[in-house]
Amino acid sequence: MTEQTHATMTESVWATGQQPSRVQRRGRYVPESMRHPGKMLPSIAARVIGTYTAPGELVVDPMCGIGTTLVEAAHLGRHAAGVEYEERWARLAVANLAYARKQGAEGFGRVVAGDARNIACLLPDLAGRAALVLTSPPYGAYTHGHIRSTRDSGQPGVRKWNQYYSADRGNLAHQLLPQLLEGFGRILTGCVELLRPGGVVAVTVRPYRVRGELVDLPGHVHQVARQAGLVFADRIACLLCGIGDGVLLNRASFFQLHEARKAWARGVPIHAVAHEDLLVFALPPTARPGPAAPGSHLREGRELE
Repeated sequence: MTEQTHATMTESVWATGQQPSRVQRRGRYVPESMRHPGKMLPSIAARVIGTYTAPGELVVDPMCGIGTTLVEAAHLGRHAAGVEYEERWARLAVANLAYARKQGAEGFGRVVAGDARNIACLLPDLAGRAALVLTSPPYGAYTHGHIRSTRDSGQPGVRKWNQYYSADRGNLAHQLLPQLLEGFGRILTGCVELLRPGGVVAVTVRPYRVRGELVDLPGHVHQVARQAGLVFADRIACLLCGIGDGVLLNRASFFQLHEARKAWARGVPIHAVAHEDLLVFALPPTARPGPAAPGSHLREGRELE
């Protein structure tokens, strides 16, 4: 699979932000799903799955959260498997899959509560079967959950809630960038074993700011994927903003806009991020499944129903 082949298959910009996340989820996910601080946009998941798989094929998300990838796969007639470190999110993923089936989704899904750094051991029966691995790395402390500012509430200060992935310090979301990338690399290495020939790994990721400095997380993920033995195939900009009549409809968070305004006041013209990078990778043509990724000491997974 070559970069040129993908260029002829897909557009370079996808209009995935026409509706806010809460509208995309309304009536399609259980209401408790909104508690998760770092959900993948359903329209991005659906577009990726529709582009890179066919009905009946298998989609895997090693960090599935509340199950957005799994739900959208099921609605598109694909089958899905997900791993989630936090059992409370894994149970929401199970609930969302059950809700999708109740709504008529034809695909089936399964969820394992466990550490995806050990994914090849958690899903051994899926080795060599996945057409697509679709996931997103956590942003750790740099998620803001739900926000109510003075403008919204009329009260002084900013109130935040649902901004934490986990209280477990072993969760990758708590790690500093080097440790986060090392762990994510182990996850990708394990996912390589699950891919069938011609399978694709797609990662949605965006840069973020730490004390005003931009962290190029997409660039870091690109490097980690190469180290895991994957070959870069495509990059697509998935819009988080909406496209109106000749204008962009801003959907940036309160803190994105706050950081941008502070920078402009200092004479630094930065802008809020209005898209996610979708990085697409493939196996080299000569790749063969290798030995299980190291990590047998990590906690065992448990399949949820």
